[in-house]
Amino acid sequence: MAIARRLAWSLVVAWVVISATFAVNELLPGDPARIVAGVQARPADVARIRAQLGLDRPPAVRYALFWKRLLHIGPRDARDDPEHVTCAVILPLGGRAVHLDFGKSFQMSRPVVDVVAERLPRTFLLAVAGVAMQVLFGVVLGVASAVRRGTWIDRLLVGASVFGISVPTFLTALVLQSVFARQLRWLPLDGFGATLPEHALSLVLPALTLGIYGGAFYTRLVRDEMVVLMRRDWIRTARAKGLGPAAVAVRHGLRNAMLPVFTALALDLGALMGGAIVTETIFRWPGLGELSVHATADRDGPVVSACVIVTSVAVIVANLAVDLTYGWLDPRVTGRRARDSR
Repeated sequence: MAIARRLAWSLVVAWVVISATFAVNELLPGDPARIVAGVQARPADVARIRAQLGLDRPPAVRYALFWKRLLHIGPRDARDDPEHVTCAVILPLGGRAVHLDFGKSFQMSRPVVDVVAERLPRTFLLAVAGVAMQVLFGVVLGVASAVRRGTWIDRLLVGASVFGISVPTFLTALVLQSVFARQLRWLPLDGFGATLPEHALSLVLPALTLGIYGGAFYTRLVRDEMVVLMRRDWIRTARAKGLGPAAVAVRHGLRNAMLPVFTALALDLGALMGGAIVTETIFRWPGLGELSVHATADRDGPVVSACVIVTSVAVIVANLAVDLTYGWLDPRVTGRRARDSR
């Protein structure tokens, strides 16, 4: 029942976010039809393009048509649906199916669902690599800082984590580019590459940029959780049984300290699925973040809406995943919920 309520609220949040995006696109200055036609286009050509894009209709009508097109019932094969530019089949229903349709890009003159399908795997790859580096840095440094609490190592790592959180992402990216791409020439400056080895090399610097920033946050989180946990009675019992400091810290302290880390990790992964805008733009990584920046500058409403929808769904799914799995990771949560429901 609680999950059903959470799912209902998630749908409401998604509707509010998507509707707000539509409203912002309407209020932004500039004429998308003029941008598509060009500065030197004649007024008649601009009016014709505005009619083709449906921009000559009232905002309320465009809003209703947007939701009608977004999810609709059509032929199972998207190519047999003449009313819509393209659709992604979600669930087959006999001879018909539920389709997802973001419309057609104003600038690229391509179905937006095709553009998003090209960009989404690259953003997912960067998000997973970035989160993996964040956890690696955060766990290793956080445990080392907690175990050496009060020493110069602890003070050094805490200071480094504060510095890492305070430095803007774009500055970290520029420093990494200057050192590893321009001076040492070990890694590509930006781009995605054309082959699998080039993809892997191009991934290192943007993932490292995300790892440094997020790793600094996870270092503080793991360190603070570990400091509290290492004072518990069951930790003293483990030490009294003769376990070494490393075994006590990893097997008993870190295992329990990972619960809040898991929560933050799932939310970070969901947010990064919408595209790390600054990182993708600086490294010219062809993902959703870079796409959303260019689409916003070009007033490409369908593309902007698609990026917002993908981001909202990713964050909602991440929140639901945390709710569903937290009780499995921490049985005390399930017990408290059972007592509260009595």
